Amino acid sequence: MSKNWIFRTRRDGANPPASFDMLAGRCGISPRLARLLWLRGLETSNQLAEYLSPGLRHLARPSLWPGMEEGAEVLARGLRAGRKLAIWGDYDADGVTSTALALQVLRHHGYDALWHLPDRREEGYGMNVKGVELLAEAGVSLLLTVDCGISDVSAIARARELGMDVVVTDHHLPPEALPPATVLCNPKLADCPCASLAGVGVTFFLMAELNAKLAEAGSPRMDMRRTLDLVALGTLADLVDLEGQNRILVKNGLLVLAEAKRPGISELKVVSGFAPLAALGAGQVIFSLAPRINAAGRVASAKTALELLCAEDCDTAADLARRLDGYNAQRRQEEERITGEAMVQAEAALHDPALVIAGRDWNQGVIGIVASRLVEKYHKPTLVLCSDGDTLKGSGRSISGFDLHGGLARCAGELVAYGGHRMAAGVRVLPERLEAFRARFLAVVQEELGPEPVPAVQMIDDELSFREAADFVFLKELELMQPFGVGNPEPVFQSPPLLVKRRRLFGQQKNHVLLELTDESCGITLQAKAWRQAEAFPADMEGRRIMLAYSPAIDMYNGAASVDVRIRDWKMA
Repeated sequence: MSKNWIFRTRRDGANPPASFDMLAGRCGISPRLARLLWLRGLETSNQLAEYLSPGLRHLARPSLWPGMEEGAEVLARGLRAGRKLAIWGDYDADGVTSTALALQVLRHHGYDALWHLPDRREEGYGMNVKGVELLAEAGVSLLLTVDCGISDVSAIARARELGMDVVVTDHHLPPEALPPATVLCNPKLADCPCASLAGVGVTFFLMAELNAKLAEAGSPRMDMRRTLDLVALGTLADLVDLEGQNRILVKNGLLVLAEAKRPGISELKVVSGFAPLAALGAGQVIFSLAPRINAAGRVASAKTALELLCAEDCDTAADLARRLDGYNAQRRQEEERITGEAMVQAEAALHDPALVIAGRDWNQGVIGIVASRLVEKYHKPTLVLCSDGDTLKGSGRSISGFDLHGGLARCAGELVAYGGHRMAAGVRVLPERLEAFRARFLAVVQEELGPEPVPAVQMIDDELSFREAADFVFLKELELMQPFGVGNPEPVFQSPPLLVKRRRLFGQQKNHVLLELTDESCGITLQAKAWRQAEAFPADMEGRRIMLAYSPAIDMYNGAASVDVRIRDWKMA
């Protein structure tokens, strides 16, 4: 399906000034960059300065976050009293990095803690009563949750019955009935500097405050910057908005990640194909490092990923990293198999307004990835389900314009359970109710979106010729906008008409395409790549003229600088 190209406008509808020269001059940047930042809502010198130089001095005080000071006090008091602490985390990268961060701070101060990462297949997401009872039998009386807990009412109630103080750190949407924890630390519970913190971000602020309280009692204060590599990894993996506090944490965390002083990070970079001291962008973390951490919980045990991040020597870390790399290869094979089978079902439902697809033997650890790939290809709200005991468990992804969680709420009568938010959700349905649920869900989607397919949108920031795209001064300016991701998208530009001089497929499966393109207005020829889109570029396009939606950047392959042109979309000129 072709995309609608729409030029970006301000969220508040403000009209641009006649000139960006004054704003650019005050900040020492080009008018073009000033315009790009203005489109993102930045219009004062202070706002631009904080965005372009997001130093740690801009991090918010603990008192501004719900529950941070109180939670740290409960933990500090309990630890000083000799109470046994356990950490309950999650099996994804956000939960694993959160657990590793908490353990690192505690161990620095001489405290060890039990920890529990649930098994995706046996326990599912979140806490459970049986696990809490086992911790109590082990003598735990102080429980810290990371990246989970806000919805686990019964498990936390049981922990309180067993005499535990429970500090919950979570970032998911709170339910109407909150769990009876001792302290709840969740940025969505009250106004705060950043409601979109990842779970590891919440953990970072809590542990920073705990670090300060333990230091007040005479313990050597830890330099919390040492944990920022974990914060960057978990935050990027969870795809939260890279604005405000998240931007500060990730920008600085990528610098720590580049140093690779943590053996596990160093070896994880190696198996991902990078040099140990390579500086990585957000995309490289999201698509190379994070999948290997996530793969452990998807196909084996998240314990391996946690042990990697906590490893104290490179030999141990190297062995664990190789195991994660193997898990990731296994995950990719499963993903490709399931995606192929799912697409067969999708092709048979092309006229439906949404996709509800099920396979009995599909791995529940990858169905969320498969749902994302189907949305990418068909641009429809999509649910992918697989067998889980006596029920079907599903993972869903949506498109802009359709509230997936709200749509599932209208189908609640056909479901055993559901949860999530606008763009991603999970469901559980009885096999005998699948068809009734599918019919109801399709009706809800059609009512919301209408009978015609909703075209995908390609947002365009500005027009840009190849002469401007090949200007390394401007490309260095664009790097100041990193890290790119949700909430801070990489700028996309519209090209003038370009002559296609050559088309070549590459990659093991020949599913990537490289175009040699000439901008005849300036005579400059550049090479442009599109990943996993070979079928979208016909073989007879050589000699024809096209227009690109593209993102230029500096490529430093083998130490030589060149212009990297990444194709987002194209159309005939």
